[in-house]
Amino acid sequence: MDVITHKCPNCGGALTFDPSDQKFHCPFCLSVFSEDEVTAFEEKQKEAQMADQPPVGTQTITEDTEPQLQEDIQQQADEAAAQMDLFLCPSCGAEIVTDATTAATYCYFCHNPVVLSGRLSGEFLPNKVLPFAVEKEEATEKFLAWAKKKWFVPRDFFDQSQVEKLTGVYFPYWAVDAEMDGQLTGTGTSLRIWRVGEIEYTEHKQFAVTRQGKIRIKELIKNALSKNVQQKMVTGVQPFPLEKAVDFRSQYLAGFQAEKRDIEYQTLSDEVKQELSGYAEQLLSDTVNGYTSFNRTQRSIDITQQHNNYVLLPVWLVTYRADDPNKSAFYYAMNGQTGKVSGVLPISYQRLGLISGGIFAAIAIIGMIVGYFI
Repeated sequence: MDVITHKCPNCGGALTFDPSDQKFHCPFCLSVFSEDEVTAFEEKQKEAQMADQPPVGTQTITEDTEPQLQEDIQQQADEAAAQMDLFLCPSCGAEIVTDATTAATYCYFCHNPVVLSGRLSGEFLPNKVLPFAVEKEEATEKFLAWAKKKWFVPRDFFDQSQVEKLTGVYFPYWAVDAEMDGQLTGTGTSLRIWRVGEIEYTEHKQFAVTRQGKIRIKELIKNALSKNVQQKMVTGVQPFPLEKAVDFRSQYLAGFQAEKRDIEYQTLSDEVKQELSGYAEQLLSDTVNGYTSFNRTQRSIDITQQHNNYVLLPVWLVTYRADDPNKSAFYYAMNGQTGKVSGVLPISYQRLGLISGGIFAAIAIIGMIVGYFI
């Protein structure tokens, strides 16, 4: 598997993606490049390397390769992907240990960003990536402002060591676009009551109601990472402006962490179909107006077209775990495009007790003063 650090065309330093201008910056020579410029440079480098020397130690599967050998190679690849993996940093040679779903990270020794390109290739190649638009400085300021407004949060939740843990992560998702033919039939009831003198009249009418049409659902987002057990961690910062997503390039991962999917669409297909049908029915039902009540008798929803895109979405994330390892982890998350925040915060019972005690003491003193004058 290739371990890549995207290099500066001028000095060879490690490039990082800057959300503020959507370009790639070199912290050493201060050069700035567009995505097209970085891609063109790397294509030329790749062509030069291929011309200079053939690949060594690789094995190519062709039509003439025996089926058993193909199966053995595929099995070895599957087993390697399912385990913790060890890589060497291309900049300093230090060992980088990752789990099976990590696709981009940092070298803990030289701090250069690295991309494990093999984990985002072939069938795991994302269709789109939504680049970060919120810089770390802005994300840090909003995190501190948000956390400090919460009275009973432990101070170490937003101290300097916690702030340094704020990390930009690309999470994998399935984005589903679908077109459906829908039909809804039922009975609409109209009830009118009026009084003339002492007599009350009731008019009861029933109507056969039919609604049908074409329904289009765009960008239904489904989580594609099983270890993202805190579903609210990312769903709480939705929606993401997917119209700003671009064709995937690994350069956008430079300077951030990234995860590859480990939930295939087939696993979600029944859930997605049910969700799409529910949205379609609701849209048809919303067109039934002017009746006192409506009783549905039949529903038909047929999915005529569906497109599933594998996308990487940006989230600024910091987690917190108290001294007790058995306690749940708390988190703060921010949409890397819109800045929308969400979180589950810890409670400092010591601070809560002190403030509650202070309030109780103040009330007691006021009560004593009032009682004295009465």
